[in-house]
Parts: sequence; structure tokens; C-alpha cells
Amino acid sequence: MEVILLQDIDKVGDKHTIVRVKDGYGRNYLIPQGMALVANQSNRRRLEDLKRREEAQESKMIGEYQAIADKLKDVVLRIGAKAGQSGKLFGSVTNVQLAAALKEQAGIELERRKIVIEEEVKELGTFSARLDLHKSVPARVQFEVVAE
Repeated sequence: MEVILLQDIDKVGDKHTIVRVKDGYGRNYLIPQGMALVANQSNRRRLEDLKRREEAQESKMIGEYQAIADKLKDVVLRIGAKAGQSGKLFGSVTNVQLAAALKEQAGIELERRKIVIEEEVKELGTFSARLDLHKSVPARVQFEVVAE
């Protein structure tokens, strides 16, 4: 079965792409959840209109994304974590903790999927994460992992 994805889905495809999925997965999960449309002729024609609308909406948001990037340029977030004597963490710092710290310390509410930590954070120190706000707005946030 071919479907048009209405949002990014891990291990399936990106938004506004036509992908082939198993019939049951498409019919019983993706389509009822509003994540996809059946890729018939009328929906394929509608896809271009959907793309144009999304691009117009995203272009309006670029100014807001740029403001967020400028605000976070000089901010260093502090994340508390349990650590041993040698500075190794019990576990690791994830994008969920970073999203919570952004909301609490900087007042910016950001979806956790837009935060990408390139290296695994398993010790105390200062690190950097990439924010995928928009393709044309590069943003990074610095964070410091401290012992609780």
C-alpha cells in the first residue's frame, strides 16, 4: 500500500513523501491516527498544495526561530545529574532533560525531537547540542552537566 506521510515517522519516512508500507500498518494505524493519507490520484494532486501551505507557514515562523536562536546564543544551561567520584554519570543526559532545562531556565518550550545531542553525554562537563528549528536557521545551545 502506498501512503502520503503527513508527518515525520521514524524508520518509515519524512513528511510529504510517498512511501510503501504494509497494508495493515497503513490501514489500521497510520491513516486512522491522521499520520498518512492513501496515495490515490486525488491525494497526490493535493500533495503539492499541502507542501505550498506548509512552506508558507514555515516562512512566517523563520523570524520566531531566529529570535530563539539569538536568545540561546549566550545561554549556558545547567543540568544536574547523579555522578560517581570520577565524574562519570549514572546513565546519560538526553534530549528530554535538555528540553525540560530549556523550558525551566530559558523559558523556551521546544519539542524534544528538535534537539539533537551529537555526542553521548556520560560525564560531567560542558557540551553542545544542535537545535533543528528550520533548515535556514542554524542554532546551537550550550549546556553544562553538574553533579547533584
